[in-house]
Amino acid sequence: MKDEACWEVEQAMRCSAVDVFEASGRRADWCRTLERVFKTYDFLVLPTAQCFPFDAGVTWPKEIGGRRMDTYHRWMEVVIYATLAGCPVVNVPAGFSQHGLPMGLQILAPCHGDLACLQFAYAYEQVTQWSSIRPSEAIVTTGEQTNGCPCV
Repeated sequence: MKDEACWEVEQAMRCSAVDVFEASGRRADWCRTLERVFKTYDFLVLPTAQCFPFDAGVTWPKEIGGRRMDTYHRWMEVVIYATLAGCPVVNVPAGFSQHGLPMGLQILAPCHGDLACLQFAYAYEQVTQWSSIRPSEAIVTTGEQTNGCPCV
């Protein structure tokens, strides 16, 4: 197994029943918070990542925007919110970096709002016509650095 998977198992083995119970309570608090948010807003729209794509040879970015990532979870923690609450989420394209690297948006809907989430994503696709937008191949292969992450 890769080092990060071993680390996950080791961390889990250190958790007591009380730790799991307390974590479950914090998760329930988060779910209730989102329920309140969705009483005011139909959807939440967040970026899909904290950095642009990086070289496949890099296990995970150790720093983004000058901020050290203390675990391999940090570089992708923006996706945790929906997963933790069990909310439906769909990712849609948002644009490209100056080097042609893609970035997306995640659309979160309330629990059981799967159809509404898909309908919103479809409407976004129809309005933006993202499927017809492509960066230049020459730009994508520059191999430049973005936000401390090596890019493809």
